[in-house]
Amino acid sequence: MADARIVAIGTAVPPYVVPQRAAREILLAQPGIGRVAQRLISAAVDGSAIDERHTVIAEFAGLMGGAAGMSGTGDASRADAAAGAPPVFFDAATSRLLRPTTGQRNDEYVRQSTPLALAAARSALASAPVTAAEVTHVITVSCTGFFAPGPDVALVRGLGLRSDARRLNIGFMGCHGAFPALRAAVDACRADPAAVVLVVCVELCTLHLRSSEDPDQIISGSVFADGAAAAIVASHPRAGLRIDALHSALAGPASEAELTWTVGDQGFDLALSTYMPKLLEHEIGAALAPLDPGESWSLIEHWAIHPGGRAILDRSQQALGLSDEQLAPSRAVLREFGNMSSPTVLFILERVLRTARAGERVVATAFGPGVTVESGLFTVEGGS
Repeated sequence: MADARIVAIGTAVPPYVVPQRAAREILLAQPGIGRVAQRLISAAVDGSAIDERHTVIAEFAGLMGGAAGMSGTGDASRADAAAGAPPVFFDAATSRLLRPTTGQRNDEYVRQSTPLALAAARSALASAPVTAAEVTHVITVSCTGFFAPGPDVALVRGLGLRSDARRLNIGFMGCHGAFPALRAAVDACRADPAAVVLVVCVELCTLHLRSSEDPDQIISGSVFADGAAAAIVASHPRAGLRIDALHSALAGPASEAELTWTVGDQGFDLALSTYMPKLLEHEIGAALAPLDPGESWSLIEHWAIHPGGRAILDRSQQALGLSDEQLAPSRAVLREFGNMSSPTVLFILERVLRTARAGERVVATAFGPGVTVESGLFTVEGGS
């Protein structure tokens, strides 16, 4: 049976940057926020271990004097275009978060998700040992918006892929969505050793930001961000990350209410329990056990743990007995980008590959509704 490998990873973020200090001041300035909520906001933002986050919302551009700049998004002029229009998400003159409908939020997703997905895909293809003409499958992942024909079709047309490329969309699965996509890519490569699969995760989490005194919404508003990542999976050549094992674990039914993601009238509604870090600390060892690396987790050289938040990384590190060095890539991505949902684990793997050496192993894991713990064991081939 042919081995499947991640032969290239590309990432992209939108051009507008919101420093955490600015996010805190915005959330605190909203009308109707009482003292208890103010304390929760300050604690959540200040304790997030995040420096800044990226957003597609041009109305936030002034928080750093304009666009921070990210080539390939194709939307640098949007702030100018929106300058004469009434604000939809954020009124900079009053520092007020507005209340767009779910439809308005999704309209922005329709406009903004494709350029970001294309930027990540082009970045991956630019460093890949295969060409766009060789791509046989396209798998898209997103839980922050919907439309059809969607990003899968836009990727085929925008990248000049073959019109008979097989397309699959994995929707609304949450932060662990990259793993079902990788599993489908592995299946395609095992069925056809000539297959080349383009996986693209794109999430625009900040479209669902709102003012609230609800602790779940406060946590969400303090950590989530926008981004896209692409991975190219193939059986050849022998380079990149060999996918040795993938595993999915579902916690007991009592955990289902700890993390939920639903469609509301004012955007998508996240319920994220403060018990989640403790739950994952209890579950992660058993969830990863089927990967069976044959030795202690602490001896695995590299780790990519989805940074759902600082406490999740802290608890996971403690449960698995990992060093600060092993958690450094995960913490760096959290610090520089925040939690971008499904693309985040690919951002971490891309960072790991910058310094990993051939023969070293990597464990990646992410979490989502269910509560679901997805994981993978990889071996570096042809690293630096």
